[in-house]
Amino acid sequence: MADKPYLISGRNTIIHKIRKYDLLIINGRRDPLLLVMHNEIEIYDGPVPKNKLEAKRMDMERVDIASGDNFSDYRPMLFVQTLNNKEYKIDYGKAGTDMFITIHQENTF
Repeated sequence: MADKPYLISGRNTIIHKIRKYDLLIINGRRDPLLLVMHNEIEIYDGPVPKNKLEAKRMDMERVDIASGDNFSDYRPMLFVQTLNNKEYKIDYGKAGTDMFITIHQENTF
């Protein structure tokens, strides 16, 4: 897999772009892990792959927000666009509530 299954856009947006791979979003040690699938986002409570190879075997890509490959810093708010053209707003300050993951924009063709 030479190409990443996601793009970084702006200061806090991730765009999921390859259906075959889910994205495992990691944003700090205390924040919930998120699994971005082609049509939705959910809180992930399964086993966390230790490296890229293990993640690939699970058909997912680890996306550590604070890594130098991505935003290089913790993000209190994140936007994620899925392949079904919905953009979700992730507000880490509201983790544990119904407002943690909300639909920000829904584009239909």
